[in-house]
Amino acid sequence: MEEYNKRILEVKNLINKADYILIGAGAGLSTAAGLDYSGKRFEDNFGEFIEKYHFTDMYTAGFYDFNTEEEKWAFWAKHMYLNDIGIGSTKLYKDVLNLVKDKKYFVITTNVDDQFYKAGFDKEKVFAMQGSFKYIQCSKACHNKLYDATDLVKEMINKTKDCKIPTELVPVCPVCGEKMEVNVRIDANFVQDENWYKQDKRYGEFLDKSQDKNLLLLEIGVGFNTPGIIRFPFEQMVYNNVNTHLVRINKDYAFASKEIEDKTILFNEDTNKIVEDLKEI
Repeated sequence: MEEYNKRILEVKNLINKADYILIGAGAGLSTAAGLDYSGKRFEDNFGEFIEKYHFTDMYTAGFYDFNTEEEKWAFWAKHMYLNDIGIGSTKLYKDVLNLVKDKKYFVITTNVDDQFYKAGFDKEKVFAMQGSFKYIQCSKACHNKLYDATDLVKEMINKTKDCKIPTELVPVCPVCGEKMEVNVRIDANFVQDENWYKQDKRYGEFLDKSQDKNLLLLEIGVGFNTPGIIRFPFEQMVYNNVNTHLVRINKDYAFASKEIEDKTILFNEDTNKIVEDLKEI
């Protein structure tokens, strides 16, 4: 406990003296916030699908090759509602905001559940580069517009029977007539709309402004699914900039390259406890 408290104090000091704070968030943050893809939450909400398709969790079920669009959208409507459209902000995300709200901050995240927006983070300071469960797009990316699926998803859920939606609710692209997909990055047809490019530019500008300043990288729940987006670039920033430090909170992968160990603070403890303890100092 004494060693843990020492790390907490070190992080709090880094937050206090930081000129800029860059948050990098992966799936582990949402899991810690209670938005896990397996276990009781999954079983309570996907009973029919588990019985019919033998699904074991929401993540792997997302790769299932459904026979029909009616079946696919019955599953995805429930998935989108449970993990984004139908939920509000979580305490953990709001607590993270409280840690940085008085600082010059930016967020880069691979999460697609919109929790940063719901918690009150400035939308111009969040780059959710992998998409959002709230939107759908043309599966062929014939144009770069996204469509808010909130009302459609609710109607799909209300009219689902035997793990299928009515055929008339299956979405088709209004431009080319092809199938629609959820706006999450699964292949080269992922649509990056005008807002995506704006946030990409703002992220780059934040990195430029924080160059050689006291920059704290607060990385939470980032594993090795897409390490080239956050995990590896964060380590490179620490290595290249003398005034940059990394705080890595990760239940399963709380380690860092030897070259930056002296500028890195690692946690494999519960994320909720860590954030709560930082708040109370």
